[in-house]
Amino acid sequence: MSHAMLLPCAALVALTALVWLRAVHERVAECRARGIAPQALATSREAARMLKNTQAADNLSNLFELPVLFYVLCLALAATGLGTPGDIAAAWAFVVLRAVHSLIHVTYNRVIHRFIAWMLGAAWLFGMWGAFAFRLVCR
Repeated sequence: MSHAMLLPCAALVALTALVWLRAVHERVAECRARGIAPQALATSREAARMLKNTQAADNLSNLFELPVLFYVLCLALAATGLGTPGDIAAAWAFVVLRAVHSLIHVTYNRVIHRFIAWMLGAAWLFGMWGAFAFRLVCR
């Protein structure tokens, strides 16, 4: 069962890789189309000022925020053997919520929709952590 707990992690890594590919493609395409030299984007401040299409790059940053807690939780559940089929299902639900958030962010980017997906994912993740902490304490 412990390896099954890592499958949602692999799926989230795959999502991160897809967003990374999109961000690279969009950055290169915009720089070519607008004649922006790579050195002109040496800092995030300069990139934000010069680039018009940053949604995928912004989403890529998001995929290294809350998901870090998700990866740690999955590894902890696998390592301690405390993971249950419910935890695996909850992990997949978190991955789906992150995928929805990413899809919104890199497509039509309606902030309220993105915020709802982000809040649901964050609350879900903290609930997962709470359940794990409870099991640890009661062990």
